[in-house]
Amino acid sequence: MTAPLNERKKNILRAVVLNYIKTAEPVGSRTVTRTCRTGLSPATIRNEMADLEEMGYLTQPHTSAGRIPSQKGYRYYVDNLMDPDESCNDDESALISSVNSEKMREIEQIIVSSAKVLSSVTNQTCLIMGPQFKKSAFHQIRILPLDEKRGLVVLITDTGFIKNKVIDLQQNLSPGELQQVVSYLNHKLCGLTIDQVTTSLINELKRDLFRRLEILEQAFILLEESLKEEKQIRVFLGGTTNILNQPEFKDVDKIRRMLNLFEQEALLFKILEDSSSEDDIVIRIGAENEVADIQECALVTGTYKIHDKTLGAVGVLGPTRMDYSRVISVLRRMVDHLNSCLSS
Repeated sequence: MTAPLNERKKNILRAVVLNYIKTAEPVGSRTVTRTCRTGLSPATIRNEMADLEEMGYLTQPHTSAGRIPSQKGYRYYVDNLMDPDESCNDDESALISSVNSEKMREIEQIIVSSAKVLSSVTNQTCLIMGPQFKKSAFHQIRILPLDEKRGLVVLITDTGFIKNKVIDLQQNLSPGELQQVVSYLNHKLCGLTIDQVTTSLINELKRDLFRRLEILEQAFILLEESLKEEKQIRVFLGGTTNILNQPEFKDVDKIRRMLNLFEQEALLFKILEDSSSEDDIVIRIGAENEVADIQECALVTGTYKIHDKTLGAVGVLGPTRMDYSRVISVLRRMVDHLNSCLSS
């Protein structure tokens, strides 16, 4: 078990992390001396840095070079030493607020805009999981007559998703009969998530309503299409080249792996799903990420919601050298703004 760090070692580790985040260059004892302002000599700081290296918090890329944080060092910094950065400058605040400045009503449009803005503000790569329609709960279905031969079937979820389909009415259906059918369907389906509305359940409903089956067949098609359509996984990316511009990703093989990763939407979806929590911001550093291709990266994730129901996840992907305090602050700001946009 690693011994706890005393205040001197904490201050030195913080100085190394902050300097390396800023410069991407190994940090020497003289730099730490200027940063810490503790009155310690460079020789004393070198000894402390050697201890931190032996404890696994720092590494030395070359014998003659200074030290850089290890993944363990970053984790200790995030958990124990990081000062929260709650500030966004005016330009960044304006950018975040611009996500809904034109009253975008389509959820997908808001998500795309958010990905671009978040990547621009953080200068990192942003990943946003598309809203999960199938995780929304069924709210109600409506069948509205358009004329004697056509009707409009409307499917509404509790999070505000709306799907509609024009159907052909092959025989007259009185308003009273139509209302009876709609009431029955709403009673049977209310509260179920879309992925709980299975094919077998739809078949059961058809059997119950067999007398009106010919008229309602196309209404059931809407439910069946909803199950099939929403199996498509959507992950929206912003600033994909940002991570490739970092000094850590100049190697051709690393660039190739990252570009290949960005093309695998199903894998990106799984990464976001596995790395996020409904309750708070989650930070995964290096090997804490299960997917090998991002084990040299850090991923910071949060979730966005409509009326307190989680719809998807937002992630910022960058090198382990990312400015965690700033990224967390901006991500929180964006998630709060996104929740407000989607719930309004």
